[in-house]
Amino acid sequence: MIFFSRWLQAPLYIGLIIAQIIYVIVFMVELINLGGDVWTSLTVPGDDGGIHVEEAAIMLSVLGLIDVVMIANLLIMVIIGGYETFVSRIRLDGHPDQPEWLSHVNANVLKVKLAMAIVGISSIHLLKTFIEVGDLAARGTSIDSGPRETITGNVYTWDGVLWQVIIHMVFILSAIALAWIDRMSQAGHAAPPTPSPAVVHGPAIAPEPVTALSAAPIRRELAPTASTGIALHLTQLGQLRDAGVVTDAEFVAKKTELLARY
Repeated sequence: MIFFSRWLQAPLYIGLIIAQIIYVIVFMVELINLGGDVWTSLTVPGDDGGIHVEEAAIMLSVLGLIDVVMIANLLIMVIIGGYETFVSRIRLDGHPDQPEWLSHVNANVLKVKLAMAIVGISSIHLLKTFIEVGDLAARGTSIDSGPRETITGNVYTWDGVLWQVIIHMVFILSAIALAWIDRMSQAGHAAPPTPSPAVVHGPAIAPEPVTALSAAPIRRELAPTASTGIALHLTQLGQLRDAGVVTDAEFVAKKTELLARY
């Protein structure tokens, strides 16, 4: 029962899929609004009779679209990676559309990717703030003392921008820490290197003469282990031939003798 309790998380991932659909709708609405603003700028001339396109406004709208896409990517990673890690395996081996990161996903990899996605989202929000930072009043100026209107209608203060930068740096440090912990974990589970065979320094052992091998009686093995005995003797003969102790003719003769006995 404890094991099957993991299926209680399935409705949570279904809810995230619904949230993904909502973000698709939000993206399309913002894209339509962006297209409408550009069309209005091109078709309705300004007070001087010329066409004016607010580049900063378009840039902010595009950054808003990128923000929606990155949040949608974050949802995809949580839905697929979380379901694969904590609920049930997704049989996608060999599927042409399988995401590259899904083949080696685990809890640590998922946390690192989520942290990197959060850093990307924070970067977009900070960049949107920097675009309007030119309208920032002098430090210490009261917000109610007639702040200038910004592109988005937001009012920025020194303390607010400073805290945005600090929070963004905290996100970056957190992502680096998670990546370092994941790397240390992988290094701890890595198999130790296979030690190389020790080289024995000392007097060389002379190979056994072939006469001794010829004189030794060959015991007839039982039927189930006959092939093993033949293989062992042939291996020894091959080693002696490779060492130059036995000639090719002697090797062939001994091989024929062994095969005849078995």
